[in-house]
Amino acid sequence: MRLLIIGRLGGHISIASKIAIAHGANVNQVDDINGGLRALRAGQGAEMIMADIALDIKHLVNSLSQERIIVPVVACGLENDAEAAVQAIKAGAKEYIPLPPDPDLIAAVLEAVAEESDELIQQDPAMAEVLALADRVAPSDASILITGESGTGKELMARYVHRKSRRGGKRFVSVNCAAIPENLLESELFGHEKGAFTGAVARRIGRFEEASGGTLLLDEISELDPRLQAKLLRAIQEREISRVGSNETFKVDIRLIATSNRNLADQVAAGTFREDLLFRINVVDLKIPPLRHRPGDIALLAQHFVVKYARSNGLPEMTIAGDAREQLLAHHWRGNVRELENTMHRAVLLAQNGVVDADAIMLTDIGAAAQDAGPGSAQGESAPAGDSADTAGLVGRTVADVERDLIIDTLGHCLGNRTHAANILGISIRTLRNKLKAYTDQGLAVPRPGDTDRLTA
Repeated sequence: MRLLIIGRLGGHISIASKIAIAHGANVNQVDDINGGLRALRAGQGAEMIMADIALDIKHLVNSLSQERIIVPVVACGLENDAEAAVQAIKAGAKEYIPLPPDPDLIAAVLEAVAEESDELIQQDPAMAEVLALADRVAPSDASILITGESGTGKELMARYVHRKSRRGGKRFVSVNCAAIPENLLESELFGHEKGAFTGAVARRIGRFEEASGGTLLLDEISELDPRLQAKLLRAIQEREISRVGSNETFKVDIRLIATSNRNLADQVAAGTFREDLLFRINVVDLKIPPLRHRPGDIALLAQHFVVKYARSNGLPEMTIAGDAREQLLAHHWRGNVRELENTMHRAVLLAQNGVVDADAIMLTDIGAAAQDAGPGSAQGESAPAGDSADTAGLVGRTVADVERDLIIDTLGHCLGNRTHAANILGISIRTLRNKLKAYTDQGLAVPRPGDTDRLTA
């Protein structure tokens, strides 16, 4: 939970910050609304804003709305200022917290906002079974491995387990092992001392220290370098770590959750993942079924995303037409919930007259054909006659050129979402980023996250 405090809170900033930090929040503070907007524009994100009621709450809420920055505002003011509290709620604040702040009240508000932003939307029996198992194991401190295809919602499940655990009021720290360069990941996890390596100008604590007392999520742990796996194993076994550049060890108190979209047993057999580490992290395996195996969730999630993106784009309420709903239910969803979310985001932007129809969702059968065409299938054994004509246009082109066009077109289809595109292409996110960097260096236009130009051109 990232918390942005705007204003002086009647002199109670220090108290409010300490309470929020004790309940797992990362706190940033600015003095006025313009400073808060600058921080948000600069990428210093927030899941909640606590704003001094002495400021213009209406201006803050309206500014966030105009710039389509979706973050709830909680007003804070002196207990006896009831009229100002009412005005703040009318102006768009979600809650009002009287000052001096009450620890239980702040904790309840933080938890409510966290549950709303990390809500698991589901009604299919297959997903209900997974949640039931998660509820049973969450109160323990056992390490949990969450497995499933990319885009199924593994991090959301990890946050759900954290909220249901005895550590729910403490920090939840997430590290994407695939997104951090290998030469920086050790420092990211364990921290470093000043001068430990070139560029280490000051001591930095790592994510293990940051998460102490709470939960540490290692997302896509299969991408972890084998050298780091040994150090991670020791950290899990001994519950102690040492920073890079230091021989000193110290204890950490964490609950470890790991996720993987790969079969780690296969990784062990291939020699790329330590078997003893797998045993340590896999006390309980929560297997999230792919979206195509939980059809009862598709329409529910689709409607949820339509509401979400209509609101964030300042558009009126929308409905999903019957033909669109039929296509959604029939689609294979190789990219799972992430693909569905991107599809509905695009559909909201292309919908006309407040109705999301089949034309707006722009679904094809490409994903299903690619997934279902196994070695023994008709598609795998022989290609349709028309395929020779389709491939004729490739003759005379280099493999690199075809690969480049495929990657960029896939990225455009995914609205610039790198993770989703990598999943569809069957390559790691690191490989995709390296190729995109090479294309950018060559002066090619690469779709950015949220880029819809390729869809509307």
